[in-house]
Amino acid sequence: MFRALRHRNYRLFFCGQIISLIGTWMQNIAQAWLVYRLTKSSLLLGLVGFSGQIPVLLFAPLGGLSADRYSRYRTVIATQTASMLLAFILSALTLLGQVRVWEILLLASLLGVVNAFDIPARQAFIIEMVVPEDLINAIALNSAMFNGARILGPAVAGITVAAIGEGWCFFANGVSYIAVIIGLLLMIITPRERSGRRASGLESVLEGFRFTMHTGPIRALLLLLGLVSLTGMPYAVLMPIFADKILHSDARGLGLLMGSTGVGALAATLVMAARREVRGLGRWINYASTGFGASLILFSFSRCLPLSIALLLPAGFCMLIQMASSNTLIQTMVPDDLRGRVMSVYSMMFMGMAPFGALLAGAIAQRLGAPYTVALGGAACIAGSAVFGSKWPAMRGEARQLILAQGMRSGEPAEEMTGQMDALGSGKRATP
Repeated sequence: MFRALRHRNYRLFFCGQIISLIGTWMQNIAQAWLVYRLTKSSLLLGLVGFSGQIPVLLFAPLGGLSADRYSRYRTVIATQTASMLLAFILSALTLLGQVRVWEILLLASLLGVVNAFDIPARQAFIIEMVVPEDLINAIALNSAMFNGARILGPAVAGITVAAIGEGWCFFANGVSYIAVIIGLLLMIITPRERSGRRASGLESVLEGFRFTMHTGPIRALLLLLGLVSLTGMPYAVLMPIFADKILHSDARGLGLLMGSTGVGALAATLVMAARREVRGLGRWINYASTGFGASLILFSFSRCLPLSIALLLPAGFCMLIQMASSNTLIQTMVPDDLRGRVMSVYSMMFMGMAPFGALLAGAIAQRLGAPYTVALGGAACIAGSAVFGSKWPAMRGEARQLILAQGMRSGEPAEEMTGQMDALGSGKRATP
């Protein structure tokens, strides 16, 4: 389950990231509560979410190009340093009592630009820290630390905000980046081989888009991920409203709700980390998106805090299964010289669609209320899952050939890869 940790570079990355991600979740919760405390507006909550994520959609293609042309290692160091500085600026403004909503919007936008370069580089960098046969496990462990931080970060943020205010959460996040930067600087990285052909920037970006859109399995995975990000993921933006007006709680209640999603997601990462094969992941993605939508619909009708917390457990579980399974399948199908650009499209679908969802959810909630907005999002996820489930069986053969091709390039035994791909194509039931 933890075999990727046998690689020294990945151990350093893992230890630094888990500390940093706890700080990131503390800032996410504290920032949402700060905006809601200052404005009491669901629309502005949605606008802050939009401002923080729309740059990913706009600049991720450049981030993917950078990840394929330049050192992913140096790019990650630069983006983590920039994120640290932005956290300290937000902390200083808040602690001095000078923070305004427009400043939060500006800093969220700048952090979004940083993430547009950070996400493709960090996702593509994973393969440089482990051997190809440990890639699935490394992606699962990445999800594990992300969601482990999601459990602890919101809980700590809820207590900290209630006790001493949001500014100290932002300060703690800034300090937490020091751990990941130190871990990165201690790594010993072997420069990767690059293709001798160097096309123009625009041609290179378009090459990544063409590969994505002309490769049926990858296109289907990304379209479903984009739909779920647009309609389902924005439930988190409305969580302060559920905590305050619907469940009659406070910042501690908000932390418990968000932490509950993290508990479910962490359980899913343990299931994913135990996997050694990709067979059955398409079916898992289909079931997970359906389960996520159903959990959101049930959550939207709850008016009891303990029940709402319980209903967010399967939501977090299903959300993580879909996200990690999609990431794994895409990374095993894409050539390394296109990895950064394809993962930039992944980040556009996963995070780039979320701002439109956040803005849309905030506007709909202003008119219909948060519960109906979340229920509509859940229904859209179920509908998208139904379409994906009807199309995926016809794509298994192409997915099998793509994964086999990449496995042979990485040096994995052909007979082992063929056995795994035959299982993928035959539709045998996957065993975690």
